[in-house]
Amino acid sequence: MESSRELKGKAIAEVPNQIKRLGAHSYHVKSQTGKGFYRIVEKKFKWICSCPDHEYRAVDCKHIWAVRFIQAIRKEVEESQVQVIEPVADIHACLYCQSPLIVRDGLRHNHYGDIQKWNCKACGRYFTVNLGFEKMRATPRAITSAMQLYFSGASLRGTQKFLRLQGVNVTHVAVYKWIQKYTALMEKYLDKITPQVSDTWRADEMYVKMRGNPKWLFALIDDETRFWIAREVAGSKERHDARHLFQEGAEIADKKPKLLITDGLAAYHDAYMRELWTQDRHTEHVQHISFSQSGYHNNNKMERFNGKLRDREKIMRSLKTPETPIISGMQIYHNYVRPHMALDGKTPAEVAGIEVKGENKWLTLIQNACQKKNLKT
Repeated sequence: MESSRELKGKAIAEVPNQIKRLGAHSYHVKSQTGKGFYRIVEKKFKWICSCPDHEYRAVDCKHIWAVRFIQAIRKEVEESQVQVIEPVADIHACLYCQSPLIVRDGLRHNHYGDIQKWNCKACGRYFTVNLGFEKMRATPRAITSAMQLYFSGASLRGTQKFLRLQGVNVTHVAVYKWIQKYTALMEKYLDKITPQVSDTWRADEMYVKMRGNPKWLFALIDDETRFWIAREVAGSKERHDARHLFQEGAEIADKKPKLLITDGLAAYHDAYMRELWTQDRHTEHVQHISFSQSGYHNNNKMERFNGKLRDREKIMRSLKTPETPIISGMQIYHNYVRPHMALDGKTPAEVAGIEVKGENKWLTLIQNACQKKNLKT
């Protein structure tokens, strides 16, 4: 039987605008007897409320129950919106006559690995399928291993040395060309998938070098899922027009944030006023924050994010051009491949409703991107 506090919490959750979500583990619930609100936060898997009922009686108050009901509803909605990217299964029809009467017929051996041969019983023709890796001398495993090594911290030459130990003799230039080719392929495919991000976004910039010249990498990430929504490279920090960053973010997420958190850079506020501010103020802008500031308005998440990018940039020693595929690859690796401890071992894409299946996520993404491309052509 439901307790009285549980029933009251359910009643609060059913009334619009009673609960404001501040973050993944923080809420404001309006007081039912006054004009203020109570703050509910989750610490060490336990909910804490600032109301007298919880503080003095140490029980789950009606405000905590209200948050639980809201969370349960939100979880059901998110699970119904999950987009699953499955590994590409074996083919089911002949490439020439489209007959389903196909059987495996041995392997084609080459210097770098084996490829499955197929025989069509209808037309009698043989064919092989190596989706996404046609005419590549190296195997899909070698190529995806190289991408995983590089974006997880190895240099191009370090990746080359590892492949040589596996019997794959390629140059570091070939490794870069693999990154260039497959990053562009995946980026076009993933740009058409909408992540289910929260209503709180963070923007920040970091100094990078490109061929020795100073540049600034502007990044926009989601506060809850850590999903890297948008990016752009600028030659100036103070004079940069950040409107395109917010425009791209709104296009990718298919919505605008309700809260934007940045530092005190004037470029952000100018872009906010032009792109996100409206008469009814649907988007709030919080700025002049610092690393040490307490609460969810601090910049700790962006500092950690920038630190990861900085570690990657040090190994590369510098980027080459603003159009370099390395930044795109870093974004794909961050969002879809690398698990995050702060997300309970999930990737930002998983938390944002995009699940990439398979042990080799690089392979799943490449083959799906190539399959979609072939269907269009």
